[in-house]
Formats: sequence, structure tokens, C-alpha cells
Amino acid sequence: MDWKRTREPDDAWHMTDDLHVEHGKGDPFAAAIRATRMSMIITDPRRPDNPIVFANEAFLRLTGYERHEVLGKNCRFLQGPKTDKSAVEHIRTAIADNADVSVDILNYRKDGSTFWNALYISPVSNHKGEVQFFFASQLDVSDRKLSEHRMTADKDRFERAVKERTAELEAALEAQTTLLHEVDHRVKNNLQMISSLIIMQRRTIKDEATRHSLTTMLERIEALSTVHRRLYQSKDVSRFDVSDFAKDLVTDLLTASGRSGIEPKLELDPIVISAEKATPVALMVNELVTNALKHAFKEGPDGTTAGRIGIKMSQPDGHFKIEVSDDGVGMAEANGDASFGMRLIKSLARQLHADIEWHDAGPGTKVVISMPNEQQQKRTLS
Repeated sequence: MDWKRTREPDDAWHMTDDLHVEHGKGDPFAAAIRATRMSMIITDPRRPDNPIVFANEAFLRLTGYERHEVLGKNCRFLQGPKTDKSAVEHIRTAIADNADVSVDILNYRKDGSTFWNALYISPVSNHKGEVQFFFASQLDVSDRKLSEHRMTADKDRFERAVKERTAELEAALEAQTTLLHEVDHRVKNNLQMISSLIIMQRRTIKDEATRHSLTTMLERIEALSTVHRRLYQSKDVSRFDVSDFAKDLVTDLLTASGRSGIEPKLELDPIVISAEKATPVALMVNELVTNALKHAFKEGPDGTTAGRIGIKMSQPDGHFKIEVSDDGVGMAEANGDASFGMRLIKSLARQLHADIEWHDAGPGTKVVISMPNEQQQKRTLS
């Protein structure tokens, strides 16, 4: 019969009495660590390689070793190929600094199976502050670690799925945007073709009134062409920056009119509208500015025209507001073309569910258009 094996339970009960702690034999703390179900060991840093000098029954059950196989050895024998080296170094550093340490580490049993060990090590010092022992407890947390790994794997799978789906949606959006850009590009080209046809037709017509009507229609088509040019250049074809459009439009109309004495006054907040509203809004702004240029100002004795056209765009309360004003002759002297422009603007306003008001500005005219619009996002500087 193996004497060591038959004596091990008694040895476990009496072993802490040989540690020569200051309280001596019969220490209730020593009795507690012998009897607890928590796996515990004690190491002696005063001996070479800080060996194990006590291991309770719970430690032996957890690791599968016999007591004589662990006593006198450094507990690194629990490490294996997959043990995290950084965790080992963390433990070594704490022991060298005589500090507490708590770490989850992958350990190996005698039979080669692994378990996750929630290890806690604490130094035990005498009244002089000299470290006498290291007390270490172990807790098998393999189930918790398995759950954490499953959660991490599920999270990774979910993130990969989201990333793949996002990539698919971005690719689909890019394809759709490319298609819409191509459509806008073709519409713009078709509008240019229509403009060329109108110009060619106008040259063959002798009647001045008809020629004038064709010129007015050409200007409206040019406004639509400007809208599609901006949509074609935009990264987001679902949204339209109407303030940028207004700058381009006023510049183009003033240049085309040849009236260098008319000064534009622009107060344009950055307003974005949905793409489906772009065409009617563009036509309204074009009509108001064109009518002002043609009919609001009279030529002076020297044949020049002077005045000011103002365009203000804002959205103070969730309603997009457009104000077009001039300091010209006022509404009383508006002719038939201007009246037709008013009817066109009213028709477009109904399409947009917009309210429109004409005011005699004394001097000049001010037209105010207000329509519901989505909340604007603040622009950030890059």
C-alpha cells in the first residue's frame, strides 16, 4: 500500500500547521482554507522558485493532480501551449512587486484538458512588512468564458453580416446613383437639343410676338437645364441645393440680359429640398427673376438700366421661404407677359402646396413664396 496516498487527507488537514504562521497551530483561518470548496494553494517566496507548500483538496480535484505531485513545485506546471503569455507575464510582474493580482488564465489539468482559471493571488506579510507567503485561489470559470466566446463569435458574425449588407446596399445605391446621373445627363442633353431646335425655329419666324414667346420659352428650358446640370454634378441625386441653384440662375440671367446696371442682392441660406421639388421651384424662381429683369426697370435717357433685384431664401420655422424683390416700377405697370408669369407661378405653387403673396414694395414689387420643407441638417466644415 502506498503510504503517501493513504496519508494525504490527514496531511491536508495538518499541513498548514507546519507553515509556522505567527498565530501558531489551531489557526481558524488555516482550518477554513483546508475545508473550503474553493481551490486554494499557498506558495513560499522565501524558497527557491516560490514553490507550492500547501494545496487543499479542492485544488487537487480541480487539477487532477495528487498532492505529492504539486508540493515543492512552482505552479507554472498548470500552463500549456495555449496559455496566454501576456497573462503569465502579468502574474510574474505582480509577484515580483509583491502585489495582488487577479486574472483569467487558461490552465491545463493533469490529463491535458483545459479550464479557465479565475486566479487571485495575494501576498501575506508579517508585522515587519516582509512577505512570508503568497495565497492563491482558483475558480473554474470555463462556462462563463464559453458564453463570452459565443457572444463574441455571435457579435463578430453579426458585425460581418451588417458589414456585408451595408456593402451590398452601398453598391446598390451607387448603381442607382450612377443610373440617375445618367438619366439626368440625358435629360439635360435633350433639353439642350430642344433649345437648339427652338433657336433654329425662331430664326425662321418673322412675327415679333411669336419670336418673343419662343425666347421666353427658351429661357424656361434653360432654367430646367441648369437644374439637371446641378443634379448631375451632385453626389446625392435625391436632394437639391436650391440656394446654389439660385446663385447660378441669377448670374446666368443677368449675363444674358446684358443689363450690367442691375445689381443682385442675394441672401441665401443653405436650403436643401427633395429632387422632385427642384423643377417647380426652379421654374418659379426663374419666372420671378426673368419678369423683374424684363418689366420692372425702365431705361434711362442714356439707354442704360439701373436697379436692384433681391433674392432671399430662408427656413426659419420649417417652411421654406423664397422672397424675390426689385426696386422697379411696381405691379401696376406689369404687362401681359408678367401676368402670364403670375398664372404659371400660381399653378406651380399649387403643385408644391405653397402660399404665394405679391406685395407693392413702393418702389418695386416683392413676391413671397412659402412652402413646407423637411428640417435642414447643419453643414459641417471638413
